[in-house]
Amino acid sequence: MPFTPDLVDELNILARFDLASPQQGLKIHTTAAPEVVAAAQRLHSKGLLTQVDGGYLTSLGRDAAENAHAALTILDSLPMSAHE
Repeated sequence: MPFTPDLVDELNILARFDLASPQQGLKIHTTAAPEVVAAAQRLHSKGLLTQVDGGYLTSLGRDAAENAHAALTILDSLPMSAHE
């Protein structure tokens, strides 16, 4: 299953969470881009965020954010020659 634009928007929100500080949440303002607002609402309805406008990660959300951070770290750190 490929990443859809909606999933990429959700992953980008999960990547914004500071995993070193679980008491730090996110606030998605109503003036944010519509796709960002919609992504936060979808993450909330999936049980990953505590509020429709961000809030904190639930335990499932933390698992998802940890995996999103790990994937970004791996994909961002590989040299171009490793992809060929």
